[in-house]
Amino acid sequence: MLFRSEQVVHVVIVGCGRVGSTLGRELTKAGHTVAVIDRKPEAFSRLGEGFTGQTIVGIGFDREVLVEAGIERAGALASVTNGDNSNILIARVAREEFGLERVVARIYDPKRAEIYERLGIATVATVKWTSERIMRRILPDLPAVEWTDPSAKVVLVEREMPKSLVGTRVLTLDSADARISAIRRLGTAMIIDEDTVVQEGDVVYVMASVAGLEAFDASLTKSNGKGH
Repeated sequence: MLFRSEQVVHVVIVGCGRVGSTLGRELTKAGHTVAVIDRKPEAFSRLGEGFTGQTIVGIGFDREVLVEAGIERAGALASVTNGDNSNILIARVAREEFGLERVVARIYDPKRAEIYERLGIATVATVKWTSERIMRRILPDLPAVEWTDPSAKVVLVEREMPKSLVGTRVLTLDSADARISAIRRLGTAMIIDEDTVVQEGDVVYVMASVAGLEAFDASLTKSNGKGH
């Protein structure tokens, strides 16, 4: 899958395992600039001969290593090593010391994931579509389509709720052609009911027709423009 984004982004990836190497290849194919950090030089072989990004041998939470990787000009960082502690530390350094907003950490422990979602660090679990989910969180204008039916008339998409809708009953956002089926809150998915209201940081899953999705997105943009 090729992830096209109108805006070219520099991305720092820490960890060149299966997920990190997949991210690196996909991002460079889509025209973005990438720096991959790993402690083991042999890990970079996973990127393949055609990889055009930068590779750096080092520890991902080392400030000098991150600067060498271009974190000061980066639009996003993904920490996808095989250890929760390392990923958490790297994500916090990127966010707190370098002020990077788009930071994603691969967290195996769901309880820890919830804590870091509260701190504004997006997390992904160790699932087969991890690299795809990370891509959606680090590319600013990439449409998040979870599923499309074979006729391409109905899609399931992921949308972040604007702050202006906090306190709104979720069901009131539905229309005949776009319905919210579930919500992800603090890293945990849940089915909505008639009493569910939008909270800050919520991400909803919307089942919609193509036309219905355009209208739903337009309503979100309008709501976001109003603010509080």
